[in-house]
Amino acid sequence: MINFVHPSLFTRVSSLGAFLLLLLNTACSSSQTLSKEALSTKTQALSTTTTLHLGVIGNSRTPTGPIGWAMHKGKLKPELAQLGITEVQTFNFPNGPDLNEALVAEKIDVGILGDTPAIVARANGIKTRLISQEQVGQNAWLLAKKNGPRSIAELKGQKVATSKGSYMHRYLLGLLQKNGIAEQVTVVHLLPNVAQAALERGDVAAIAAPTGTGPILISKGFPVLDEAAKHPDLPGTSATVVTEAFLAKHPDFSKKWNQIKLEAVKDIKANSEEYYKFHSQVSGYPIDIVKASFSVKQFPEEPFSAQGLQLLEGTKRFLVSQKLAKSDFKLKDWIFTAEEHR
Repeated sequence: MINFVHPSLFTRVSSLGAFLLLLLNTACSSSQTLSKEALSTKTQALSTTTTLHLGVIGNSRTPTGPIGWAMHKGKLKPELAQLGITEVQTFNFPNGPDLNEALVAEKIDVGILGDTPAIVARANGIKTRLISQEQVGQNAWLLAKKNGPRSIAELKGQKVATSKGSYMHRYLLGLLQKNGIAEQVTVVHLLPNVAQAALERGDVAAIAAPTGTGPILISKGFPVLDEAAKHPDLPGTSATVVTEAFLAKHPDFSKKWNQIKLEAVKDIKANSEEYYKFHSQVSGYPIDIVKASFSVKQFPEEPFSAQGLQLLEGTKRFLVSQKLAKSDFKLKDWIFTAEEHR
């Protein structure tokens, strides 16, 4: 079960009176007196303490991509501390739409999620800025039930499950449209673990499965009807979004974040086996499943690669054309650059 964000987790120290009382008790117990200058310095340090609230998708609060690797290596907090960000709290969500709700509620400052829900949120007026793509070329698999359909055409009149609003959803709809059967297939919303169980019971004809789930079902003998990797325009990308309010307070955050990501990606590529072991421990997937799902080649060193931007633009156009995104917008107006605040 995913632990949703509880308001009490976001309580910040804000009472100067409580702080002064603590100082007074400490001073009395030690028979020492703090000078006004020392008190001012400590009060100022307390008031500038900032906690970054980071939302991720998955079963663990620990991210599994480059930023997760940076956290694992102890590199994230020391770098962010240079911006006055002294704490990092992470929160996990079952899918992108749920993470978007936390952004709207101002429960998180930064989210790492699929491009589809990130675009839908921006098109719906959620005030975020895109600062990076951690992963480019996320695969999705269309898997059929055993003794079920053996071609995409055989899905006519059938139920196919996926997590609506996800990058797998965008892949599935795009695939059905390419094959001219979008109006003849019923797409039902099920989260990946629930969809997997439904497929194993035979309750649905097929599912569009994400990384992790797809290779696991393949290893169990479920037939693969198609996969996003076969279509240049259908793989997904990740999106790292930041609320405009947080960027207003930390205009250098984007630059620092991408510096951290760059070093993490370089280290991952130099130590891929160690990374796969880390990813396996965090996600709970066997290492062979992790390797089949998350090739280190999918982690670009730059904030935005040419392929990543092309996939992002294609996904945006598709979502707008299908009226899944309320309005169109220019990617350049969404992307936040390090030079913008100068």
